[in-house]
Amino acid sequence: MSKIGRLPITIPDGVTLSIVDSLVKVTGPKGELTYLVQPKIAVKLEGNQVLVTRVSDDKPIRALHGLTRSLVANMVIGVSVGFTKTLELQGTGYRARLSGNNLILSLGFSHEIEYIPPTGVVLKVENTTTIIISGFDRQQVGQAAAKIRSFKKPEPYKGRGIRYQGEIVRRKAGKAAKAAATA
Repeated sequence: MSKIGRLPITIPDGVTLSIVDSLVKVTGPKGELTYLVQPKIAVKLEGNQVLVTRVSDDKPIRALHGLTRSLVANMVIGVSVGFTKTLELQGTGYRARLSGNNLILSLGFSHEIEYIPPTGVVLKVENTTTIIISGFDRQQVGQAAAKIRSFKKPEPYKGRGIRYQGEIVRRKAGKAAKAAATA
């Protein structure tokens, strides 16, 4: 039995979960999410807990067991509490600002980059170098953060770029430092 898959999911107050055939629908104060469960995985609602079980012990089905449980648990957390990711801009002249709902980034290019967030994702800019991405769908929040980070990934020599909060960028010694070390 999967260690993650066998754990029950507790449904908090204010969140409703309904299961019709193989479609799981979760609604809460932040929004509504749906997920189509694979045929060999069973999702049961018992009181205020959800249990995910599998029909057989075939390897692909065992892999889907824990995945399905994690996705349903993330749906419940997302519609009740929500998810956030924080990005930091490191570099001279790197700035972010909001224009309506769109994010405008100045990253040292000859032009500014405009990012239009998907529906359900809210962007917030603090002190021009911190971007907070929040929403109720964990996959959309992570995808939006990855897309914004891809505009200027942190480079290893001076550490400039967009990084996740708390991300450690391994620094490399440049040519001058290597030449001085060998001489």
